[in-house]
Amino acid sequence: MYPILNKIKLYIQVFLIEIGDLSYFAGRFFKEVFKSPFEFREFLRQCYQMGNRSLLLVSVTGFIIGLVFTLQSRPTLQEFGAVSWMPSMVSISIIREIGPIITALICAGRIGSGIGAELGSMRVTEQIDAMEVSGTNPFKYLVVTRISATILMLPILIIIGDAIAIYGSYLVENLKGNVSFTLYFNQVFDALEFSDLIPATIKSFFFGFAIGLVGCYKGYNSNKGTAGVGLAANSAVVYTSMLLFVIDFIAVFVTDIFYDL
Repeated sequence: MYPILNKIKLYIQVFLIEIGDLSYFAGRFFKEVFKSPFEFREFLRQCYQMGNRSLLLVSVTGFIIGLVFTLQSRPTLQEFGAVSWMPSMVSISIIREIGPIITALICAGRIGSGIGAELGSMRVTEQIDAMEVSGTNPFKYLVVTRISATILMLPILIIIGDAIAIYGSYLVENLKGNVSFTLYFNQVFDALEFSDLIPATIKSFFFGFAIGLVGCYKGYNSNKGTAGVGLAANSAVVYTSMLLFVIDFIAVFVTDIFYDL
């Protein structure tokens, strides 16, 4: 009985220490991000790396989501004679929830693991230590630029993924119900309101911050040799995925409160 309690106690201690270290890491980011010098060239390079190299994956994923979601929903709506509601239902569902969270999870696997592995390998090969010895601020150059890039690029990727998902839904409706492009998207824009777009856009910035923060934290503090690189990449994806669901729940909860007001 006691060994089990000791293990639970140890896990809780490790979890709380991890939360504390991550909070300190985030506080250091906010402290450094407003200090000069600003690494604009590295920031733009990271934006290109994260945005351009994730665009194809996000686009394909969004297109398939639009196709599958419409194909699965259409038979149910047909039973109730409500196929005309398909553009409204698909657009609101994708914009509010499905698009942001699925794209964020895809980027957590693509971007978060990449950051963790890259910074982890730099830590193991002592490149970060060499930057500190040479007088360069490695946190400013490596961490601040990457987190800032994820904060900027993730909302853009989510918007592109949402648009492609809705277009994929239109293709199904056009083939199944012979709905024109103009009619479909008129119904889409009639159904959408700013109250749908603003919360989804705001939480996408928090998604980007979470992906960049956890990836950088795991990679920057990597250890245990080369095995630590794989561990950093793997744990970055796991921790980020959990954090994304927590942020999404909080965002939906807060949005629901404002809707009630």
